[in-house]
Amino acid sequence: MQDRERGIPVPEEQVCQENYVTKSYDNQTEKYIPSRMECLRDYEIGIRFLSRGCVINVGCKQVAFSTIKEAMNAFTDYINDPYGTRQIWEKRFQEEEK
Repeated sequence: MQDRERGIPVPEEQVCQENYVTKSYDNQTEKYIPSRMECLRDYEIGIRFLSRGCVINVGCKQVAFSTIKEAMNAFTDYINDPYGTRQIWEKRFQEEEK
């Protein structure tokens, strides 16, 4: 596996489930958290407005919102903190799959 940004090979044991590099130092694990711009470049974002509300696509995930205001609030949260917001939504998606 390679570090996407730099094309540097990364040992498999250093890659966690979110595909971010981790480093272990004497029982301490340091998790790499990408910058805001790195996160925003990771997935294509699309907005489709409907007769009522809209659907926001981030990568292969689609989330429907009943009002445009609700969607724009969620979208603004994502733009301001894509890593943190992604963690929240991934948790919600995993809970729904159970």
